[in-house]
Amino acid sequence: MSADPYGSGPESDGSEDVRTLVAPRANTLHRPVDPSIARSWLLVPGTRVDQFDEMAASRADAVVLDIEDAVDPSNKPKARQDVADWLRGGGRAWVRVNDVSSPFWADDLAVLAGIPNLLGIMLAKTETPDQVTSSFDRLGGNVPVVALIESAVGMEDAAHIAKARGAFRLAFGSGDFRRDTGMSADAEAMAYPRARLVIASRVGGLPGPIDGPTVGNSMPTLREHSAITVSMGMTGKLCLAAEQAPVINEVISPTPSEVAWALDFLADFESRGRVVRDGSDLPRLGRAQKIEKLAVAFGVHPN
Repeated sequence: MSADPYGSGPESDGSEDVRTLVAPRANTLHRPVDPSIARSWLLVPGTRVDQFDEMAASRADAVVLDIEDAVDPSNKPKARQDVADWLRGGGRAWVRVNDVSSPFWADDLAVLAGIPNLLGIMLAKTETPDQVTSSFDRLGGNVPVVALIESAVGMEDAAHIAKARGAFRLAFGSGDFRRDTGMSADAEAMAYPRARLVIASRVGGLPGPIDGPTVGNSMPTLREHSAITVSMGMTGKLCLAAEQAPVINEVISPTPSEVAWALDFLADFESRGRVVRDGSDLPRLGRAQKIEKLAVAFGVHPN
């Protein structure tokens, strides 16, 4: 990964044992990942109950059962109930709910409220802070809300949305945003909205935002798009197929060489009594601590 995504966001306290990073790598199991640093967010149609268990066991950091865009209006009541029943039966996932202005939003939240295995919601077409807070309150004030920004109106108010009570992370609904604004999908055109979400997340004290999905089956294209995600300072990405998750996870994780640099820097910093030598030491210390934190969380080991 050529870009540096470790210059913003919550910092580690440096308390992790560096020796845990040099143990043999275990690639056979997918490590549970805190949603604040989750990289791959897999959208699963709420109508595909037969896939829920399989997708929940995939390598995606977070699974989002979609009862909004992925479901025809005539099928929304059944999909909503199927999702709720699966969660009550022991499944654990996030749910993308319909937007506040739709006739489905209130029923979505009423059915989902009080389900312990609901990890959080992704609120479609978020445009105001009140929409986040209203959703949060209707779910009892203890369910995190990922605000999906999909319009010019929402983008313009992104910093206030990020500060809303209940907001957990921001996400980029890039497809609907392009339809709303007429902007193209190329990296130059999308640089402004991506940067806007990164800055808004920082202003709101949130983790890095989640980028929009890559459409299609080309893994080289997905890798390229994920690298752009990282270069813009975003720390997660929506995905549309389970096969995309490992690529996204790899690209958004620190590389083994970055982990080696971080461990070497931290070891040297400790050996000299944590003495700051010049103006570059503190920024490098912050970067090294963040790489170490992510390496522990993602199971990335130095070369």
